[in-house]
Amino acid sequence: MASIPEKDPHWMAPEFTKPGQDFEHDDHVNLHEDVDTLIAQMETEIEAAGPQKDMFAINFKNPKHFTYFLVVFASMGGLLSGLDQSLISGANLYLPKDLGLDSKQSSLVNAGMPLGAVIGAFLISPCNEYLGRRMSILIACVLYTIGAALCAGAIDFPMLVVARLILGSGVGLEGGTVPVYVAETVERRLRGNLVSLYQLMIALGEVLGYAVGAIFLGLPGNWRYILGSSVVFSTIMGIGTLYVPESPRWLMHKGDYLNAFRVWKRIRGTETRESREEFYEMKSSLEFEVLQVSEGRTKRFPWMDLFTNPRARRALVYANMMIFLGQFTGINAVMYFMSVLMGSIGFDNTQANYMSLVGGGALLLGTIPAVFYMELCGRRFWALAMLPGFFTGLILVGVSYNFDPAVDTVLVQGLYLTGLVIYMAFFGCYATLTWVVPSEVYPTYLRSYGMTVSSAWMFLSSFIVTYNFTGMFQAFTGIGLCLGFYGGIAVLGWFYQLLFMPETKNKTLEEIDLIFERPTMVIVKENIKNSRATCKDLMKGRFRKVATETQRVL
Repeated sequence: MASIPEKDPHWMAPEFTKPGQDFEHDDHVNLHEDVDTLIAQMETEIEAAGPQKDMFAINFKNPKHFTYFLVVFASMGGLLSGLDQSLISGANLYLPKDLGLDSKQSSLVNAGMPLGAVIGAFLISPCNEYLGRRMSILIACVLYTIGAALCAGAIDFPMLVVARLILGSGVGLEGGTVPVYVAETVERRLRGNLVSLYQLMIALGEVLGYAVGAIFLGLPGNWRYILGSSVVFSTIMGIGTLYVPESPRWLMHKGDYLNAFRVWKRIRGTETRESREEFYEMKSSLEFEVLQVSEGRTKRFPWMDLFTNPRARRALVYANMMIFLGQFTGINAVMYFMSVLMGSIGFDNTQANYMSLVGGGALLLGTIPAVFYMELCGRRFWALAMLPGFFTGLILVGVSYNFDPAVDTVLVQGLYLTGLVIYMAFFGCYATLTWVVPSEVYPTYLRSYGMTVSSAWMFLSSFIVTYNFTGMFQAFTGIGLCLGFYGGIAVLGWFYQLLFMPETKNKTLEEIDLIFERPTMVIVKENIKNSRATCKDLMKGRFRKVATETQRVL
């Protein structure tokens, strides 16, 4: 159950009608005065309280440098997640034979991590709500380390499955915490870019995992070294996380306004008008949410608002549809079984492991544009422009399986690798949205609960796709038709996003609240109107305008 922060006895909330309200009103001057009054009062309270003792506290002269520091270490969770996804691909070439696993046991070992991540996702709410974002990330690092060590030392099938489940629980907890932590700490004009960095780190981790597999390929018991290597990275991340502060929005959610302001000064500063106003808006928005919860029917169980509150319900449906489209277009099936898929088109074990770097590298390179231009182009642009690309890639990969690799080796491998590169490159940009969207659309008091649902759904979807992939291509009488099924979902997803996806770029988290306050049909009508205008721009060759227009993207 979410705790509802008590009123700070030393601060009286200024008049505030709605979170995220526009500052360009008649009371513009008065509002600025309220902001300055709040900041001055918080400064006075900090001086009165004296310096805070923290052996892990570090400071930078420029708050922006602190922001980059905490984002890099927090996003290392993505590196770990990607690393563990691709390490199993190389281990699959030798592990089943060494432990005597049959096809079903091998599938369960592969699917053990996403299944464990579902368990970890259910830790998000209690850990984030009561321990905070920072401590949740530290717990995830411990689970990563224990799981990887047990994988390396596994002596039989049950031990390996348990190890994969523990490892996965760390993935689930960290995957639902890090994007929220980043979204709550960085400024709005960088939020989409820096949350996208998490997906870039996943892609980097996947490439690194294939490289690690290649390094240990010639050693006896190579799969143990491959699976155990992530201990090094989880230890580095755990140490780095000790030096990052708690999320200021979480501290404020808990009623600890003074420490929230301390952290805000360290990571954002109070010199700029934008930073000062956002802190004021954040506090006022919290007061507004607390009032709503205390007056509502669900004040004892705020999580029920996800289903009973129209604004929260819209966010829940939207966030989880994005995750559905990210998972059920087959990415994890392709990633987990990439070495096996490479072997099915004529590569031997050594070649298959090295060629897996092609797919991982394409995913990494494809993610980079979204990291730099997520806020410039907006969420809708990346969603609608990328889906057709990885649909095309899936079709090429599927077609390659209609030829005999023993007869048309060059044709099969050429079609497969071309399709794989296109699929991975376009998916790299799209995958960033499955982290950006859920981390920003839920209201503050429901964010932990919303991310629990979204993360559980993400990893459950990954488990379903991964575990059933072998059975699917047998039922479809071929891998090509199976991949075509994923392509069909991509087509349907494109139309869903065209109609129902709102644009949230360059908005504070409080301003996004207002977007989701609007009825669904209002969003649909606006999207249809904007799509018509965009089509006209495309016909006239105004491509830059289409890519960068604030609201009117497709």
